[in-house]
Amino acid sequence: MVRIGMVNYINTAPIYEIWKEQVHEDNWRIIEGTPSHLNQLLAAGEIDLGFVSSYEYAVRPDRYQILADLSISATGPVGSVFLFSQTEPEELSGKSVLMTGQSDTSACLLKIVLEEFVQVKPDYFRGEVFAEHVEGVEPAAVLAIGDEALRLRVEKQYPVQLDLAETWHRQTGLPFVFAVCAVREKYLQKHAEEVRKIHQTLLTCRARGLARLPEICERVARRIPMDCVACSSYLHAMEYDLQYIKQEALKEFFTLLIRRGEADEHSLPLKIFS
Repeated sequence: MVRIGMVNYINTAPIYEIWKEQVHEDNWRIIEGTPSHLNQLLAAGEIDLGFVSSYEYAVRPDRYQILADLSISATGPVGSVFLFSQTEPEELSGKSVLMTGQSDTSACLLKIVLEEFVQVKPDYFRGEVFAEHVEGVEPAAVLAIGDEALRLRVEKQYPVQLDLAETWHRQTGLPFVFAVCAVREKYLQKHAEEVRKIHQTLLTCRARGLARLPEICERVARRIPMDCVACSSYLHAMEYDLQYIKQEALKEFFTLLIRRGEADEHSLPLKIFS
C-alpha cells in the first residue's frame, strides 16, 4: 500500500477532483490533511509521498526528493495566504500576530516579509484562526491560509489584507512555491517505478483538471462558500508546475531560510526526481 498525502484545500482541486474521479488503484491510498499535518506524517514515515510545505523539504532535505514539475505556487497574488491586520504592517513591531498552525511555509514567509522586507518584529504565536482568544484579547494581525483565508476575505473583519505571495513577488520578482510533492528517499530507493507511475498520474490529473476548471469551480466553490466567479479567479491564479523559474524561487526562499538559521544548508542544491 502506497500512502499519498493530499492537501485538503480547494487549491488542490484541479488535481484532486480528477484523481478522485478517475484514479482507482487498489494499492494507492490518499491521506488528506493540512500542509503542516502532512509534513508531520511524511517526516514520521506515515505517508510515502505527497504534497507538503516547501519548508518541510528545506529542514529535512536528506530524507526527501522533490517530484519534478509539481508544486502549489503563484506568481503574484495567490489569494489565500494573507496577513489580516488591524493596522499597517509597518506598525506591527511588538504587537501580537497569530499564525495559523496549518502551514509552516507560510509562517516562515510571513517572518521574512515582516522582518526582512518591512523590518518590523512582532510577537508571534501559533494557534487556530477561528478559535476564541484568551480573555477575549484579539491579536493585532492574523496569518491565515487556504480555505480559512478565503473565508476571512469574504468576512472583511480586517481593514488591512496583505497577500504574502504578491509581496514576495514585488520584492524578489519571483513566484512563490508554497508546496512541493516530495517522496521519502527510503521509499524511493525500493519503489522507484511505482513512484514514477504515481508521478505521471498526478501530472495527468493536473492537465485534465486545468482543462476543466469551470466545472471544478462549480463543484468546490460551495465549500468556502464563495461564488463561482471568485472561485474561478482564485484557481486561475494558482500554479502547479515546478519549471526553472519556480526552482529559482525555491532557491531564493531556501537561501533566506538558511541565512536566518531556519533551514538545513543541504537543502541546496535541490534534489529533483523525474
